[in-house]
This record gives sequence, C-alpha cells and structure tokens, in this order.
Amino acid sequence: MAKPKLAYVCRECGAESPKWQGQCGECGVWNSLAEFRVATERSGAVSPARGGGFAPAPVNAGVTSLADVPDDAQARASLGIAELDRVLGGGLVRGSIVLVGGDPGIGKSTLLLQALAALPAPLRGLYVTGEESLAQVASRGARLGLDLASVDALAETGIERILAIAAERKPDLLVIDSIQTMWTDAAESAPGSVTQVRESAARLTRFAKDSGTSVFLIGHVTKEGGIAGPRVLEHMVDAVLYFEGEAGSRFRILRAFKNRFGAVNELGVFAMGERGLKEVANPSAIFLSGRIEASSGSSIMVTREGTRPLLVEVQALVDSSQLGNPRRVAVGVDGARMAMLLAVLHRHGGIASHDQDVFVNVVGGIRVQETAADLPVLLAIVSSLRDRPLPARTAMFGEVGWSGESRPVANGEERIREALHHGFERILVPRANAPRKSGGDGAQIIAVDRLADALDAVA
Repeated sequence: MAKPKLAYVCRECGAESPKWQGQCGECGVWNSLAEFRVATERSGAVSPARGGGFAPAPVNAGVTSLADVPDDAQARASLGIAELDRVLGGGLVRGSIVLVGGDPGIGKSTLLLQALAALPAPLRGLYVTGEESLAQVASRGARLGLDLASVDALAETGIERILAIAAERKPDLLVIDSIQTMWTDAAESAPGSVTQVRESAARLTRFAKDSGTSVFLIGHVTKEGGIAGPRVLEHMVDAVLYFEGEAGSRFRILRAFKNRFGAVNELGVFAMGERGLKEVANPSAIFLSGRIEASSGSSIMVTREGTRPLLVEVQALVDSSQLGNPRRVAVGVDGARMAMLLAVLHRHGGIASHDQDVFVNVVGGIRVQETAADLPVLLAIVSSLRDRPLPARTAMFGEVGWSGESRPVANGEERIREALHHGFERILVPRANAPRKSGGDGAQIIAVDRLADALDAVA
C-alpha cells in the first residue's frame, strides 16, 4: 500500500488543501480545515468492481443523445406512503439518492422502516443499520405492527461489504442508517469524519446511478440544525429532506429543501402515535384544530407549501414597551420583513407601534417564506393592538407593497378554494386575485386595493 500523506479538508464545503490555513479558500469559512490521512491511490481511481463488486451500466459508458433517452428513464414508483411520495415529487425515481435529516428521535428511522414495509410488490428493499442491532430494528418494527416478512435488514458499517451485498441482492430501495456511521477502506480516518462521510456518500451515489437502486441516507444534524458532515454531502445527493417537529408535539413535518425531481419546499405532514407515523391527509384542519374563535391578535392565512395550499393561524401580541428599543420577535415569518411592514402600517395605515413590543408567531411550526403572509400578519397585529377580534370565519392572503398597495400572489384561485372547503365565509384577497364569479355557497370575497381598504373591511 502506498505511504499515506497528510491533507486538509473543509468541514463546510469539502474543499481540499495541501496545507493548513486559517480560512478555507473555497467557501471562506474560518477554522474549518481538518487534517486527515489519505493514501496515494485515491478512491476516485478505484474501479467500480473493486469498490462495490458491480459493473457500470452501459448507459454511463459513453455519450448519448438526450433524444435517445427512453421516456421511462424517470419513471416513478410509489412508496406506499402518500405524504412521502408528495415530498419526493410524485414517488421514487429509479437510481436517485435522497438525504433525510432531522433531530435525534424525530422519527427518521421509523419513517423509512415504515416505507420499506409498505413497498408494493414486486419492489424489494434493504435496511442497513450501523447504529442498532438487528434485534433492536426488529423489535421496533414489531412494536409498530409492520409486516417484517418483506423487509430485509443488514447490520454493517463497511461500505465495500454493503455494496457487494447490495449488488448481489439487487434491492430497489436501499436505506443507510446512518451515513455518519459508515466507513470505507479508501480513507484512513475514523467513521463520522469529514473524509469518511464524503467518500462513503460518493461510493453510494455512484452505486445508485450505475445500478438503478434508489438510496436513502439518514443523516444526523448539528446543533445549528444543518446536516452533520461536509457541505458537499448535500451537493452530491438528488434530494435533501428535513424532518421537523416542535418539542412536545406529536405532529411531524417532512420538508424538501432540495429536489431534482420535484418542487422545492414541498410539505408532508405526519402524526406520531403508538403505531408509528400516520399520514395527515388534511393538514389545514390540524393547524386550525386548537384555534379559539373570536380572539384578538389572531388571523387565518392561506399559504402555499410546494403544490399544496394550507390554512394556518397567525398570532400576534402587541404590548406597551418599557425599553428604549421595543422588541420585534417573529417566529415562522421573516423578522426583517415584519419590521418593514410595521413601517408601512404607520405610514399608510395611520397606526403607530414605535412604543410597542410586537411578537408574531405562525402556529404549528410552519415557516412561511412567501409574501402572501403580509396581509394576515398586519391584520393580526392591528387586532392585538386594538384588542378587537377580526370578523369570524374570515381568511386572507396578499402581499402589501411599500406604498400601501395590495399586490396579488400566485395561485389565488386554489387558495380561495381551500378556504371555502373549510367553511370560511369571508375571504380577504388582493383585487387582482378576486375571481370574476362569486365564491358560491354564500361566501363573500372581499377584494382590496390598498392596506387602508383591508383595515376598513375588518373594522
């Protein structure tokens, strides 16, 4: 074996450097270079047969015209869990590699074990665990009431052995739990190090593309909430999914932050119970379930996550401040945008809050990043400031411009239909989003041109 040499790799972006330096030359992060030992023969020069016991598929052997690629190259297969299929963009793509991250105990392993058990025939899966014994995995599956006869499992952390077994058994879905416990002979550092995570993920990615096996990687998260390991890990995979949930809540949200085969920011909602994770087919009803009617500082917003419109509650609390600089706290919405909206409210609505502490929260742990939240946030703040509830059974959405105008948002008709479906009788929308025909079922569509019109409508 060739004599190992020293190199330095960035924990954030995976860039290599022949010598240590305080700042990474690629991403600019300080103190992110870590030392590791690497052999002269790098893993990139190892043949596929030597690395995992499989031969590359002919489609990767040469240049191919895109017009000659068969139509079923991106055919999707259902995983048997509709919410997971939705987040993936409609199902599982052959040869894709997906990274699933989330806090410890959030339900990542449970979700993918359930997905393996729910795979429709003739699809087969292989669950590879590096953190638990097979007895522990089987015990959890039995506790969840899963059909374990269709689930193959392997307790192994060596990438070469895993790929050799996968090449022999040819599973349709391979689950790695977790990528931080895997190691490869191509790197001499300890499992979980930057080099091991990167090299292991690279070999699994190559296996997925050459063999057509879809691979799910479970990844740990850091205290900042990002996937542990080099940032290049997120660049290697086709999709990055985050499993989220509030402390003490049984609801879980699966969100796509990167997806080469579907919409980004697509959302799947699950409820954790004694029998594992259950799909929530109507998340709007869940997010509104604990709402108290006729309470000041509360408004109902029609937002859109991926391809799905959702009804969520926006709560605001405005109170007199004893500080020289009143506090502005926003949870679930952009705090900087909320501060600018307060200036618009003062300038074009005649309502000042310069001596008030303002707190805004989106109920249910939803993070709203679109401008459709402007109108609901402002009206919730006004409701709390006046200590006067908004009219009952009223939903709203719309962007507010810096000159006080009400601007339209995308997919207005779908948002209105979602509000009508849940029995709302008044829907406050920008003029350009108002339908030409009446909302039907006795619903009143209130179209506004300016912020002042919206304030008059809820006065």
